[in-house]
Amino acid sequence: MSTSKIWHRVLPSREELQEGRVTTVTAGKKTLCLTHFEDKICALDNKCPHQGGPLGEGSIEKGWLRCPWHGWDYHPCTGNSPGGFDDGVDTFEVEEREDGVYVAVEKEAEHETTITDIMVETMINWGVNRVFGMVGHSNLGLADAMRRKEEEGKLKFFGIRHEGAASFAASAYGKLTGKPAACFAIAGPGATNMFTGLWDAKVDRAPLLALTGQVATQVVGTGNFQELDLVDAFHSVAEFNHRVLSNSKHSELMSLAVKQAILKREVSHLTFPDDVQTLKAKEGSEAQTQHNRITPLQIAPPKESFEKAISLLEKAERPTIIVGHGARFHMKEIIALAEKLNCPVLTTFKGKGLISDYHSLGCGVLGRSGTPIASYFMNESDLLLVIGASFSNHTGITPKIPSIQIDFDPLALSKFHEVEAAVWGEMSVTVAMLLKENLGLKNKIDRTNEIAERWEIWRNEKKKRLIEEKENGVSAVAVFTELSKQAPENAVMTVDVGNNAYSFGRYFESKKQSFLMSGYLGSIGFALPAALGAFAAVGEERPIVAVAGDGGLCQYLAEITTLVKYKMPVKLIIINNNELGKISKEQRAGYFDVWKTSLKNPNFAEFAISCGAWGKQIKSGTELPAAMKVLFEQKGPAVLEICSDVSLI
Repeated sequence: MSTSKIWHRVLPSREELQEGRVTTVTAGKKTLCLTHFEDKICALDNKCPHQGGPLGEGSIEKGWLRCPWHGWDYHPCTGNSPGGFDDGVDTFEVEEREDGVYVAVEKEAEHETTITDIMVETMINWGVNRVFGMVGHSNLGLADAMRRKEEEGKLKFFGIRHEGAASFAASAYGKLTGKPAACFAIAGPGATNMFTGLWDAKVDRAPLLALTGQVATQVVGTGNFQELDLVDAFHSVAEFNHRVLSNSKHSELMSLAVKQAILKREVSHLTFPDDVQTLKAKEGSEAQTQHNRITPLQIAPPKESFEKAISLLEKAERPTIIVGHGARFHMKEIIALAEKLNCPVLTTFKGKGLISDYHSLGCGVLGRSGTPIASYFMNESDLLLVIGASFSNHTGITPKIPSIQIDFDPLALSKFHEVEAAVWGEMSVTVAMLLKENLGLKNKIDRTNEIAERWEIWRNEKKKRLIEEKENGVSAVAVFTELSKQAPENAVMTVDVGNNAYSFGRYFESKKQSFLMSGYLGSIGFALPAALGAFAAVGEERPIVAVAGDGGLCQYLAEITTLVKYKMPVKLIIINNNELGKISKEQRAGYFDVWKTSLKNPNFAEFAISCGAWGKQIKSGTELPAAMKVLFEQKGPAVLEICSDVSLI
């Protein structure tokens, strides 16, 4: 008996396969076509030599095994083709034993390092060790390289139900951590499904690595099945965008892709032709690391603009600090500066929670999703110090008050209008430098008591709105007032767009939570996929809460099964009003008829239960406190559906 072969049991008995029938079996990693012909069990390679058709799905007709794809014929036992052609099918030894049918296949050859092995190891060395995606026929070689690294404990791959969810999850991961994750898809539709999430990352400056399969090199340009020019297709969204070739400098190509994603806070894209993915790496090829490949980013601002900022701060009596999402990693220094100046701190909606609403200087969100506290203090200021914010229309930072703007990106400075002191520099370095200056503290007005008074006015107003709740659904103020009480203080919270997002920004009072949203793109459907990305970043170290409307959630509803599959203890709150409520409001505001905004929804709680999660539906505000308490007591993924009325949001 050959020692180079291994015998595998493929059937419990010959009776499992009737005379004249065929089936597909697996022996180790080898897929075979098993036949029962003329009282003999035989095994052939499952691939038709024509185009790889699955012979085990074919049939025996007139004494010949017919391929189901194109009807090519082979002898069911010898594998020979009729007419003496030399395109027969390989056969394998078969033994019928007491405990079943066995087939002998050659021992699997020792794995030889491939191009994709080198590139995946390089990717991991640069810190990209979380991947969201879907394995398919044009990315199998790259997927296999990832599988090996996951088995070594160096990478975590999350299989999702839609590639758009993969790119949203990777975008959310980048927003939360400042580091790139990867999203992964096949050629053609798999790749194009990722576009919305990629644009979300691009416009919100979240680093992201997109990896796509591609058709084999020899058929590129011939109109092959699922062939798109992905380099051309990704040109508008990806700052770094290349096809991997057989003679590319593979580790360097991956290094540059990740490096540009990190330094430019952009999307990088690499596409891998099917045949290139399994090519043996050149002898001496090694994975690269980021050692000595990235410069420190702690740059100090130019002297002229910094001195101008100091001059403005020294003269101001009522300065106000406004922080955006770009300041999220620098809040320790910024809050210290605010405490030195005793000045209010407002945030953009994307920056919600960067300072607690319970801090003596915190004033909540400014703008369309904001509080009257924030707008009051902006308008009562004589100087605005804007850090990591972009002056979007949604926030509405006034150009009428003298401003200092600090940002790491020189193109973001004075982007929409003239700014009195545009300061280019790394934010924590620049603010630390300001802390060392006198800044005219003697003439500063302490706003602390005034901030407390304004919070009291706003909280009393919210109590009045709670009393006005109707009986045909739970109001947004009730939802977010209760969520403010019960949400874990250190949770990562993801939010969708629409009325639910506006209400979240206005009514939820933050403590130590972090918030993720689709900012500039404002894409519906973000909340649930973003929760996947948040879990990949923090695991079970921090609770994760997703808040979505019914319209947005249904775009990626199947990802509840992903929560269950990976045992992600995400708490999903669905505000269900059976309508695209924000669009209805806009139609009314524009004097249009309300049209095509009503929705037909499932019972989301029952759907969650059918997926293996906990689920509960409530229809009145009296049920809310107890239901939310039980929600947060659940150990695994859980869904609370709150039936709301569109007029109450």
